[in-house]
Parts: sequence; C-alpha cells; structure tokens
Amino acid sequence: MPRDNLLCKVCRMLEILKCTICGKICMVVHNGSGTSVCCGQPMERQVEQGEDPGKEKHVPVVVKTQTGIQVKVGEIPHPMTAEHHIQWIEVIDGSSLSVKGLQPGDLPTKEFALTDPSVKVRAYCNKHGLWSNKPSKTHQ
Repeated sequence: MPRDNLLCKVCRMLEILKCTICGKICMVVHNGSGTSVCCGQPMERQVEQGEDPGKEKHVPVVVKTQTGIQVKVGEIPHPMTAEHHIQWIEVIDGSSLSVKGLQPGDLPTKEFALTDPSVKVRAYCNKHGLWSNKPSKTHQ
C-alpha cells in the first residue's frame, strides 16, 4: 500500500496510529479532520489485517467460556518474546471497548467478561501490526 494512503488525514474513531520515528502508538477516540503528528511527521494509520498466510498466528480467535469469552491470538499461539510479541488485545462490543495489555512471556490469551462471542477483536503485534477477526474495509 502506498505510504500516502496510510497517513491519517481524516482520522476515524478507534483507528490506531503509529509514529514511524519514535514508535508511539495512539488510538483515535474522537473523529477529527486534522493530521495527527508525532516527532514532526504525520502518524501512519495501522491497517487491520485479517488473513495470515502460513501458520495463522496473528488473527484473534474468540471462544465462549462459562464466564464470558476468551481471546487467543492465533490458531497456533503467537510468540511472546521481547523481540516479537502481542502488545494488547481489545474487544469492541457495540459502543464499548475493552483493552488488556500483554508483556513478553505472557500467554497470548485474555479473558473478557462479555457474553457475545461474535464481537470484533483486534490484537497488536510489535513486528507485524494490527490484526482483527473482522477487519474493517475502510481505507484498505
């Protein structure tokens, strides 16, 4: 995808932006028409990816449990090393957003006290970006 398509000139709610210089990551919590800037440069929109050719280790998988839902990152568990790991898992349920952070060494799995297993889930890999079980078609 051309770099110009990734620059967030009109940002939409819940889009993820990343600074290509310092690595800061931000989430848009209110729509706006300005350009999001960090380190003197426009931030890049992180496009939701949904197909993982190969071993299926990035796409979030949702499983219903007795107490809610469990989100696993990948059919085959994602690596969780300092060099390559999932930084967070988030669940979007209508107008609600639940986010849980992860650290290297953790399991790439989190429980959420939600009852609907058909929710949209996103996970962020420090090497391969943003992944979703229901990727948005906007801006792709």
